Amino acid sequence: MNPIDTQSLMLQMRSLAAQAEAKPVADVTETAKSGQDQVANFADLLAESVQSVNREQHKSGDMKKAFEQGDLDIELSEVMLQAQKASLSFQAMTEVRNKLVEAYKTVINMPM
Repeated sequence: MNPIDTQSLMLQMRSLAAQAEAKPVADVTETAKSGQDQVANFADLLAESVQSVNREQHKSGDMKKAFEQGDLDIELSEVMLQAQKASLSFQAMTEVRNKLVEAYKTVINMPM
């Protein structure tokens, strides 16, 4: 496999961070057509996110297993990087779940 280009990786991370900060909330709400579409889009987004985390976890496990079996195409640094990606994506998903549960409890406990 190719060695990891840390400079390129950092540039990609900075680019994604800039994109995440640059999108105002008003633009997000304007793109939604109706309340039902928002719920469907949110459910699709949530399902897609869980599947993405699952893919990262499986990819990490596969790379670890291949490295342990002596595959010469996989370097230790790649295995460690993928393991960290999988760990971070899982932690992020857990935090999102916790916030959703907290928001649900808040809405349920609101007086009518």
